[in-house]
Amino acid sequence: MKKRRHIKFVQEGQYVAEVPVDLIESDDSWAPYLSLEDAYKLDDVREALRRGDIEAAAKLGRIYALKLLAG
Repeated sequence: MKKRRHIKFVQEGQYVAEVPVDLIESDDSWAPYLSLEDAYKLDDVREALRRGDIEAAAKLGRIYALKLLAG
């Protein structure tokens, strides 16, 4: 098994989180995949953004606010 650093983006409402995770690569047909810990981290970020807790989400990744420019 080999781990590779990767960035996942999680959007919730007007916010996007940039969360670093490790992708696990193996000879398995399911590869690459996330560890359970990283999957929970993405869920925690999504839930924090959903309830508007930017401070909690920022502990797990970089947070961006989306702004509509034209529409």
